[in-house]
Amino acid sequence: MTLHAQEQTLDAELVAERAHLDTSRAALRRMRERAESLFATGDKVAGDAYTAEQLGRHMARRVKELADDPTTPLFFGRLDFGGNADGRHSGDADPDDEVVGIYHVGRRHVTDELGEPLVLDWRAPVSRSFYRASARDPQGVAVRRRFGFSAGVLTSFEDERLDRGEELGTASRILTAEIERPRVGPMRDIVATIQPEQDELVRADLADSICVQGAPGTGKTAVGLHRAAYLLYLHRERLRRSGVLIVGPNRAFLSYIAAVLPALGEVEVEQATVEDLVARVPVRAVEDPAVATLKHDIRLAGVLRRAVDAHIGTPTDPIMVSDGSFRWRIGLDPLHRLVEETRREGLPYTTGRERIRARLVGLLQRQSEARRADSPSDAWLRRMSRAKPVTEFLDAVWPALTPDGLLHRLLTDPEALAAAADGLLTAEEQELFRSGKVGRTPKATRWTAADAVLIDEAAGLLERPAGFGHVVVDEAQDLSPMQCRAIARRSEHGSITLLGDLAQGTAPWAATDWRESLAHLGKPDAAVVPLSVGFRVPAAVVAFANRLLPALAVDVPPAQSLRRDGTLDVRTVEDLTAAAVAEVRAALAHDGSVGVIAADGAVDGLRAALADAGVPTATADDGGAAAGLGGSAAALERARENGRVGGVERAGPGAAGRGGRHRLYVVLTRAVSRLAVLHREPLPAPLAG
Repeated sequence: MTLHAQEQTLDAELVAERAHLDTSRAALRRMRERAESLFATGDKVAGDAYTAEQLGRHMARRVKELADDPTTPLFFGRLDFGGNADGRHSGDADPDDEVVGIYHVGRRHVTDELGEPLVLDWRAPVSRSFYRASARDPQGVAVRRRFGFSAGVLTSFEDERLDRGEELGTASRILTAEIERPRVGPMRDIVATIQPEQDELVRADLADSICVQGAPGTGKTAVGLHRAAYLLYLHRERLRRSGVLIVGPNRAFLSYIAAVLPALGEVEVEQATVEDLVARVPVRAVEDPAVATLKHDIRLAGVLRRAVDAHIGTPTDPIMVSDGSFRWRIGLDPLHRLVEETRREGLPYTTGRERIRARLVGLLQRQSEARRADSPSDAWLRRMSRAKPVTEFLDAVWPALTPDGLLHRLLTDPEALAAAADGLLTAEEQELFRSGKVGRTPKATRWTAADAVLIDEAAGLLERPAGFGHVVVDEAQDLSPMQCRAIARRSEHGSITLLGDLAQGTAPWAATDWRESLAHLGKPDAAVVPLSVGFRVPAAVVAFANRLLPALAVDVPPAQSLRRDGTLDVRTVEDLTAAAVAEVRAALAHDGSVGVIAADGAVDGLRAALADAGVPTATADDGGAAAGLGGSAAALERARENGRVGGVERAGPGAAGRGGRHRLYVVLTRAVSRLAVLHREPLPAPLAG
């Protein structure tokens, strides 16, 4: 075939693919209109009000799931299997079965009016071959095609003839362009660029809890979100009942990732910070870091457990209950047995209290039935359960407790704390624990964030909280043992995807070993899987940041990068502010967002200097500006990716103090295009040279 004929063939195929895209978009629009029609008329076809309400909720959710963003490609790939090229099926067949035909792979399932698939959901079994097939193991795929798009318009395609041993891998022009596309705005999905090792994690079974130790830019956050989307696809009804929870480090992070799952058609996933989960009391005070660190210590779980158990008493007298002309007596021995049996059952404390009440009433009921011909009524049972001797007995041997009341007593009663903390906390630690200001009552107390975690722990001892079927926890390296326990209580019967990087731990209680964190999360047998090959941070920047790893005292593999673009510029300057302004002005001439990371005390001055230069700025919480400017940036900027990052002075990122070099490592790995490090003082020794 001549070159001209080849070009004509390629042009014709491009036209055909564009036509298929138009057809698919029209079909998706029909599917949405159908859902909207059913939503509007559901109350007329439903048999009763309850059915109408359930149908309305289902169709409202379906309408959201079928939303189409014209700037986002409806499909990004195509699989041509051997055999009959015209054959099609739903895509739900086991990929190990023989498959034939041509299938477009996209973000959601789209069918024509006859129900035939126009686009296969990326989570369908057949779609797995798009990510896993290779020249060595083609999995029946003759040709894998990737599509290039610009603002939703199909512009190009690229074929790999796997049946002929042709495989582009990371040399794919379209794959590389998508990975290296400048980052602006919220986080994007990665369905078009999922790599085989990521796909294995995404498609892990629901019963499996996994921990992903991911170096910067390896896509660990995206893996966790896409695993949630995959599990919802595979276990729709089960997870709709039990729920899926995404736990992030802060609100800025959750805002950054909020668009990913809706873009994949998943609109019913709960997102929260740990602070949201434990928000049983308002947090209105800040305490000394040493006190907060102690309160996050795992030993406090034992202290609280003992404090609860200390309220369980021993019966000292029989009880007598008047019932009209009858008097029912329960002796001391059965009361002892009742309390001990309930204690051994290990129930939540409040459940145990109600269990004792029910058993007391049961003993009274048996006496009544032995003396009367008829069985006691429900009203009689309720009256007995509220009888004064019964409530007095309960208050004596199993008194009612509240979570904040329990902690308040430990903070205000040295003897109660000493008894609960004996052998767990030293006398000095007990004094430190009680060193903050405490109100006369729980309501009058200005609680701290660490107090809220302890109150949630106490609440978990009193009552079992509702759990989720699957929980994704990101930036998990900064979770304290007590925060891990708060999450564990909400995933006791579900699985977890734990995501993080031990090298990026910056909290005083940051994890140094994933096994310890997993034990606190109640998943000690979860697999720990490293991701070390990155797609976001340029290789030059990664190599520079890797110099810090030996000083971080964590066992993680050095990050690698497939990005050969991007630049690193490390300069000594005299005037940091002027140099930073000049760097930002130069960076704004390129695509992508810009971040400036500096010491807390330098932020206001830098912001004013940038304003004088006509450059709009925002902190990480503000969002939406041309340049993101944040102090304590390891905490603020981690939630976002910036095309170009300027790190101003080593004191800014915080090279000194506990976790200082971890924060510096975080700062150095935020850039996705170019990193400029401006400093006046010498750099830390690992970075010098």
